Amino acid sequence: MSNTLAYLLDGKIYINLTNRCTNSCIFCLRNDKDDVCGKNMWLDNENFTAQDVIDQLEKLPLSNEITFCGYGEPLLKLDILKEVAKYIKEKHPEVKLRINTNGHANFVHRRNIVPELAGLIDTISVSLNAPTEEEYNELSQPSFKNAYEEVKKFIKASSNAGIHTVCSIVEGYKGRHMDIETCKKIANELGATLRVREWIENGYS
Repeated sequence: MSNTLAYLLDGKIYINLTNRCTNSCIFCLRNDKDDVCGKNMWLDNENFTAQDVIDQLEKLPLSNEITFCGYGEPLLKLDILKEVAKYIKEKHPEVKLRINTNGHANFVHRRNIVPELAGLIDTISVSLNAPTEEEYNELSQPSFKNAYEEVKKFIKASSNAGIHTVCSIVEGYKGRHMDIETCKKIANELGATLRVREWIENGYS
């Protein structure tokens, strides 16, 4: 299989489960390049199993943190994600697991999926992206209405489940500056912390 399902970035393992996403963020790295550190992130097909992911994981040097994050929304592949996470936790309980997500999973799956992640996932990082719905829609270009409210509800659900929850925003996209203080206030009110990510113009090389 030529699909890149697991790859290394700065010495840590990342898992690339899908190229599908319910957002089309204007600052997304995949708009500008096909690879991360030389590994092509575009999947030839998505007809793979959790074992296919595990097989690629086993070929990489173990890191102290593994993150579900690639060129798509990992929680769209919820069942595979849970199976892989369970395998990692059983074999390497010391390894911390994180999901980078757009926060749309509960809307997509039509249920609160967060309790299914409790005990498996140590940190959930949710792309808050903006301090207002108007700016969120401009930057994230979601595929459905009221997406910003869904994101905030997901953040709250994650926090309520006892999972360490982080909200992220991208700062400096083409000289654009975010209202960081307002974003921090929103994150804190939802039980999360805020992470400000600097925009990387040319992506990871």
